[in-house]
Amino acid sequence: MRIRLDLAYDGTNFRGWARQPGLRSVQGTLEDALARVLGGHPRLVVAGRTDAGVHASGQVAHVDLDTAQEERLTARPPRGDAASDPAGRLAPRLRGVLGAYADVTVHRTAIAPDGFDARFSAVWRRYEYRIADRIAGYDPLERLRTTTVRADLDVQEMDAAARSLTGLHDFAAYCKPREEATTIRTLLEFDWRRAEDGVLVANVKADAFCHSMVRALVGACVAVGEGRLDVDDVAAIRDGRERVPEVKVLAARGLTLTAVGYPDDELLAARAEQTRARRDLE
Repeated sequence: MRIRLDLAYDGTNFRGWARQPGLRSVQGTLEDALARVLGGHPRLVVAGRTDAGVHASGQVAHVDLDTAQEERLTARPPRGDAASDPAGRLAPRLRGVLGAYADVTVHRTAIAPDGFDARFSAVWRRYEYRIADRIAGYDPLERLRTTTVRADLDVQEMDAAARSLTGLHDFAAYCKPREEATTIRTLLEFDWRRAEDGVLVANVKADAFCHSMVRALVGACVAVGEGRLDVDDVAAIRDGRERVPEVKVLAARGLTLTAVGYPDDELLAARAEQTRARRDLE
């Protein structure tokens, strides 16, 4: 049995998603909670592995249960309408283990449809990045999910620069290199706006992201907003395929994974197979 989990977490006190010996991680915290509820050694597969300090409001993961874990899941005495949905009952059980004021929670759990893979079946991921510049001012209540920039940023110029980067490209100039990992991505949406409170908010959507890609793209736009780069420079840097000192990777605290998109159920397996194939620009 494969279970889909819909998650949210405040990444401030986690060393990222991935389990690491001796360090607190989202994966480790959730797998430990699953083990307390179901026993065994559950292992989660996630849609997008977030870095240390990055948040999520719409993360998705899956876990495969062995026979003993399935039996424990279905053996719990049913209560009311939940009797016919043992997979759905897993979410509140996990929330009970994690605690009412935990910095990670499980919103929903359900039996995954055939062919579903939280990572490889996804067709897009969406992130939001929040910046408080001098125009917006500082709100201490939002400090854990907002980056502060000590400048008056031109949101129109930043938006124009962001939109110029969309499409299928090699984003090596905006990624931290990883051996044998491709940097070819399709950037589906990238735009900026000022929210009602004055904070600048980036909407960034792509089929997938390479390491630190969103925070580097945001850093390039901030350089444009400050006047250190022209709008046309950000696409020229992308096409140069080499990292440059003018582009800074901004702080993790401003970044939140807000949603992951999947195709219709009958296309899940085919999408997973397609995603596993190495990408090129042709």
